[in-house]
Amino acid sequence: MTITAAMVKELRETTGAGMMDCKKALTETNGNMEKAIEYLREKGLAAAAKKAGRIAAEGAVTSYIHMGGKIGVLVEVNCETDFVAKTDRFQELAKNIAMQIAASKPQYVKKEEIPEEVIQKEKEILRAQALNEGKPENIVDKMVEGRIEKYYKEVCLLEQPYIKDSDKTVSQIISEAIAEIGENITVRRFVRYELGEGIEKKKEDFAAEVMAEVNKK
Repeated sequence: MTITAAMVKELRETTGAGMMDCKKALTETNGNMEKAIEYLREKGLAAAAKKAGRIAAEGAVTSYIHMGGKIGVLVEVNCETDFVAKTDRFQELAKNIAMQIAASKPQYVKKEEIPEEVIQKEKEILRAQALNEGKPENIVDKMVEGRIEKYYKEVCLLEQPYIKDSDKTVSQIISEAIAEIGENITVRRFVRYELGEGIEKKKEDFAAEVMAEVNKK
């Protein structure tokens, strides 16, 4: 069954769960709205969405340094209480997010942070690419919209496939943690340094090295 945007919107409004979670719930239940609601409740994602509106001002600044000091990441992950910030579950999540940033090189936390002029410039490039591929004018705009979503998955941390489970996004991993821990959790900001970045030298794929390190664990 085809899952339409209207179905996803209806489920999201009913449960308050995230868009990707709603789409997955409908896909898993073959478009059955009642079963999709039940699916989200069982996963704890409907409740997680309600918690997501609460203020998260505690948390931790977590670091990850790749072996040999080739890549360094600092990330601020917030929760609601200092008690939760000190738990092993929260600390593990924050460390995994830092490793995600090291491996996948996001530029922004979420789509809303991307300046409008950057998005418009990217769309212009994607449109030119589609036209150069000989695609008909009448479908180019639809192609651009599809490709801009792929762009978001490359540059936005929350949209990226999670390095330890590519079937889930980082956003979904955080939603699962919210449901498990019982507090709102957000990623506020991060900085990523790569040794020699911007200096002309022999190219090394440090991100691939981080991924290899992750796969060993």
